[in-house]
Amino acid sequence: MKPAPFSYHAPATVADALGLLAEHGDEAKPIAGGQSLVPLLAMRLARFEHLVDLNGVDGLTGIRRVNGHVEVGAMTRQRTAEHDATVAADVPLLAEALPWIGHFQIRNRGTIGGSVAHADPASELPAVALALDAELEIASADGSRTVAAADFFEGTFMTTIADGELLTAVRFPVWGPGSGFSVKEFARRSGDFAVAGVVAGVQASGGTVTRAAVAFLGMGPTPVRGRGAEAGLVGAALADLSPGSSVLADAAAAAVADTAPGDDIPAGAAPRRRIATHLAAQAIAEAAARAGAGA
Repeated sequence: MKPAPFSYHAPATVADALGLLAEHGDEAKPIAGGQSLVPLLAMRLARFEHLVDLNGVDGLTGIRRVNGHVEVGAMTRQRTAEHDATVAADVPLLAEALPWIGHFQIRNRGTIGGSVAHADPASELPAVALALDAELEIASADGSRTVAAADFFEGTFMTTIADGELLTAVRFPVWGPGSGFSVKEFARRSGDFAVAGVVAGVQASGGTVTRAAVAFLGMGPTPVRGRGAEAGLVGAALADLSPGSSVLADAAAAAVADTAPGDDIPAGAAPRRRIATHLAAQAIAEAAARAGAGA
């Protein structure tokens, strides 16, 4: 299998990359790690006249703490973020989610921005971005704009990034003391895309939940936020979120009620809901326990 012919561009600056994307419009495609795009091109499921390689572009990598957020450059390798001390301390949900992505060889090449922009609903990083209310920095030749994760994902492999635009950074909010997080997935084999998965965060003060976040992967055409569960969890006692409790069971059921899984080869909608309900209960309970331990 070979891709259709294309022109290859290797810009050195963000401005050069944006100029190429503006010049060639919908005939151009940026390539980051290439873990998703290259197979699509090779199987001719996608075709572009121009590929704009971002690997030599200065200014698209790095991890830094900025104004209550951890800002991760779009071309930062997943493996780099996985082992970064700032990510581990300030965005533990991201640190915990990264090892679930494929195998370490995938993460050596894959990028944070590439995964988020690819918008695969079965991927971990879009769900993390959604759960944490991340901010996405999108640039074009005319300037830049910031988009909330809740407004970014429009459908399977579809985002608000327009022709001529480029995701340059992802900013993850820092929750701070009294918070705990968890990631749970079910896949048929290690390294496979999850049949269903959930990421959860709980923040507490004085033994009471003050903030909660639940998001699913593999449970709809985009990552899905469990808003009903989050509203019900705020004000709950951490002690009531232990495994087997009715409060926890109700929260997990409410979370899954917000999803819209489809039927496909890995699993049907009904099995996905059962799996996701079980995973949600596990993740919320673990996040709550960690929040209590860190309070």
